[in-house]
Amino acid sequence: MADFLTRFKSQTRPLDRLAIVLIAGLLVVVGLLVLWGDRTAPKIRDFSWSQQSVGAEDTAFTLTFNRPMNWESVSQNLQISPALPGKTSWSGRRLAYTLKQPVPYGQTFQLTLGGATGSKGGIVEPFTANFKSRDLAFAYLGVNGDETGRVILYNQTQDKKTVLTPENLSVLRFKAYPKGDRLLFSATERTPSASGMMNAKLYQVTTGLLPGHPAGKVDLVLDNQDHQILKFDLAATGDRIVVERTAKNNMMDANLWQIKGNGKPEPLKTSGGGDFLIAPDGQTLVLAQGQGLALISLDDQTSDKPLDFLPKFGMVLNFAPDGSAASMLKFNTDFTRSLFLVTNQGIQKELLRTKGSILSCQFSPQKDAMYCLLNKLISENPYKEQPYIANIDLKTAKVRELLTLPIQQNVKFSLAPDGSKILFDRSEAAANGPAPQGFQPMKNIFSLTLPPSGNTTPLREPKVQAVGSDPQWLP
Repeated sequence: MADFLTRFKSQTRPLDRLAIVLIAGLLVVVGLLVLWGDRTAPKIRDFSWSQQSVGAEDTAFTLTFNRPMNWESVSQNLQISPALPGKTSWSGRRLAYTLKQPVPYGQTFQLTLGGATGSKGGIVEPFTANFKSRDLAFAYLGVNGDETGRVILYNQTQDKKTVLTPENLSVLRFKAYPKGDRLLFSATERTPSASGMMNAKLYQVTTGLLPGHPAGKVDLVLDNQDHQILKFDLAATGDRIVVERTAKNNMMDANLWQIKGNGKPEPLKTSGGGDFLIAPDGQTLVLAQGQGLALISLDDQTSDKPLDFLPKFGMVLNFAPDGSAASMLKFNTDFTRSLFLVTNQGIQKELLRTKGSILSCQFSPQKDAMYCLLNKLISENPYKEQPYIANIDLKTAKVRELLTLPIQQNVKFSLAPDGSKILFDRSEAAANGPAPQGFQPMKNIFSLTLPPSGNTTPLREPKVQAVGSDPQWLP
């Protein structure tokens, strides 16, 4: 052995000897790893909601590990505070946690994991991360003093009010972008020559709810130089607007146009206008046309023929957020109206038939119910209707009246994205009895707290939230 070492040293250079020794050492380490396995602790490499602000559209998060895990032990040891009920599934090194109901708004959450084991042993490295839900906030139109006709944001989580639009604009209608960071609105300028809707332009304004983007920045989206804007809708995807407008040289010719992204208006190949809504996919328009509803492709404009036609219905009221269902209105030959649930699986289910009016409906976040603003007929001569807010179970079609409102016109209501509250506006004159002729009543906005899904406990008295009209929760 000594003779071998002597010959080895004499026949190799020092650098060669060092390289050989290092290679031999690495071979020993590799051998030990093969023999004993990787003994590093299992750990989380990525949490998809870490330090994020999430909303109702965020229905699941993922945890990615550095190695395959004992998933049962992960599910048992995963904790979220405050609790968010959900179910786990996994594939490879990734676990997905799907919520059973939308994340409640205006809260901060902490996720922790400790004590879980890897599939080949080893205890997971303790992990803690925070995330939060968006602030619960709504926008409305001011009706008092210098706030009249201006869009106002009320952040309920922070108890903060912000006037968003300038004093020189009188807002007619607005709708929120999907993240709640901006509003799209139509407005006229407060000048002696302004004449209501006929001089409306389309604008967008920032809400200040997105960090780094201050509130109140207004940008023009569409002017009224050649056309007069009548109606508009904003896609749930936020990247498309459909506008009904008329050429100023031909007031009787109303047509639909679409704006993609920051592009210029493009005419749609469809005859005339009418009530319309963009479906949640952002690619389909549902248009009241003749004696039914036409489904029109917004992407394929090579033909003016609709994708489908639903002759049974006269109006679409709203869509489930995922596009799986819609609420539609049917006008019956006996002068009654029917509310239908129409699904993308071809189901058409009548939920309600009434002699009164069906004004608006919104799906619950769990898609197991609708909340609707309805009118019940209380007198035919003279004709009188009384508005009320109802919950309709989509499985049983059972209607539960939640709140009766004073007799009045133009009531608006809005369901919070997490399903926790309903906003509605109410004329104080109507609440206190008939108003004197020529009197313009003040409107208040009320908030009605809803019980958890399936809970039938009596509702608390609604509370006044603001002085204004047309309240809309932000997504």
